[in-house]
Order: sequence, then C-alpha cells, then structure tokens
Amino acid sequence: MAQTPQTAPVRRALRVKPATREDKIFFGVSTAAGYSSLVFIILILIFLGVQAWPTFAQQGVFEFVFGTNWSSNEEQYSIGPMLWGSVLVAIIGVVLAVPMAISIAYFIQFMASPKIARAATIFVDLLAAIPSVIIGLWGLTVFSQVGAQWGQMINGALGFIPFFSNEAGSFLGTPFIAGIVISVMIVPIISSVTREIFSQIDDDLIKASISLGGNRESTFRRVILPVSASGITGGVLLGLGRALGETVAIFFVLNLIYDDFNWFNILEPAGGAIASLILAKFGEASASEVSALLAAGIVLFILTLIINSLAAFIVSKAQPWNNR
Repeated sequence: MAQTPQTAPVRRALRVKPATREDKIFFGVSTAAGYSSLVFIILILIFLGVQAWPTFAQQGVFEFVFGTNWSSNEEQYSIGPMLWGSVLVAIIGVVLAVPMAISIAYFIQFMASPKIARAATIFVDLLAAIPSVIIGLWGLTVFSQVGAQWGQMINGALGFIPFFSNEAGSFLGTPFIAGIVISVMIVPIISSVTREIFSQIDDDLIKASISLGGNRESTFRRVILPVSASGITGGVLLGLGRALGETVAIFFVLNLIYDDFNWFNILEPAGGAIASLILAKFGEASASEVSALLAAGIVLFILTLIINSLAAFIVSKAQPWNNR
C-alpha cells in the first residue's frame, strides 16, 4: 500500500521580543541598565573634558601628553614620563603574568581533578577580590626588599645589558618591583578569561591529537594555543587595561619621577604612572594643577577605554557561537 506523502510542518518563527508583562519589565530594566553604562561613560568624559580644557588650551595637547615638565610654580604641566612609565610597568606586569595565568588555566581545565579544580578556581577568584591597597601594602612592607635582592642579582649577572643596568646603587622603588606587584594583580583576570576559552575547546580536537601520538606539550602547543589564541589575547588586553589604571599599589612601591623619561632601565629607582601621579598631587594641588591632573585622567581614561573595548571585541569573536 503506497504511503501518502506528508507535508513538512511550517517552521514556527522565533520570538525576539518579550511577550509577557514580566518579560517586558525585565527586558526594559536590563536595557536601561545596559544603556546607562554608556551614558555614564559619556558624562564622565564630558566632565573631565570641561575641567581639563584650560590645561589643553594652555599647554597644547601634544605638549601635555608627550612633554617632560611638571611644575606647579611655573604652571607648566606635561605627563610624558608618567604616560610612558604607566606603559612600561604594565608591559612588565603582563610579560610576567601571562605565563602564570595560562599555566593556571591549563592546570585547572585539563590536569586537575574536579575537586582540586574547584578549589584552585576559588583561590584565584579570591586573589582577584583582594583590594589593591592591601597588595600595595604587601608590596611595600614585604616584597620590596625581596624584589630589590632579585634586581641586584639580575644586575650582577646581566648588568652589562643596558636594560638591566643600575647607576643609582639602590634597587628599591624600581619599575621591576612595580611590574611584579602588578602581575600579581592581573593574573586572576587573564587566568579567568583563558580558563573560559579553554573550556569551550572541542574535546574531540584534544582526543584526536592524543590518539595520533601527541603528548600534553605538543597538544597544547599545536592544538590548544592556536584555537584559543584570540581569546587569550583578549584576556591579556583586559589585564593590560587593569595594569594601566592601577593607582595605590604602584604609588607604594615605585619611586615617581615627574620630569625625566625612564625609557627601559627597569632596575633604576625611577619611573612613572599617571594614576599614581594623580594620587600623589591631588591633595595639595592648586586650581591649575587640578585641571592638569584631570587632563591626565582623561588621557588615561581614553587609553584604557580603547584597550578594554578592543579586548571585549576580541574575546567576543573568540566565542565559538559567534563564528557560525
């Protein structure tokens, strides 16, 4: 007996808007909260721009950002050494933090048992919750002497390289110490993002590599890293943005020099950081200096905003459901 063909059911269109009253309320509140963050950012930029305009008009944007003179008596302000110092310390912190963060994420995701993985995740998250002032006090009272000894040993072994030279004779208050303290603060951020990216890798890829004779090292190098590279890059940029905006911890452990660039001598007791400059000067600043400090704040704000936006874009593109 011949079977009569059946017509395929009509595919039902998916709803993209809330239907019930509860969904509409939740959708409205969520949308308002999302747009409010954008409004707050714009308002902060407007406020900083208005307050900083006298400094930009008097000094000139280029001279203010890249110059070297900071004198409240002469009312001449430039943040070049502070801007480069922020970048130098952040780079040192990222270089030290990335291997640790990737190792922690790999251990939690691929090596540890479920119980140990949960415990390690909790400890890493707790490290991220420690206030920066606490880490700064630890760096000042505990780690600075240890870091100075490390710097002295590096100088003794590699002092012929200009990068590791030291002419001051003191190894306290160096970008090297500040970079290590910053690395402790950004490891949880990079590790969390990397762990999330690792968890989205298809297990079949890893099993296929192992079945073809690959070991853990070759599988990590040839399979896991290439697949997750963009996501890890986004996590690194998020950590970089966090490092650029750090204030108290760097203020405690770095010897701030306002009028001279420390281009690459990471073991010299001289450096800069825009956020720490604002902390150091704001309490005793005159009206013109307050305007200059707010101008420095808007430069740092725009820089970190660009880096964090780029990081968010890269991380979102690393999600496998966004690539379909």
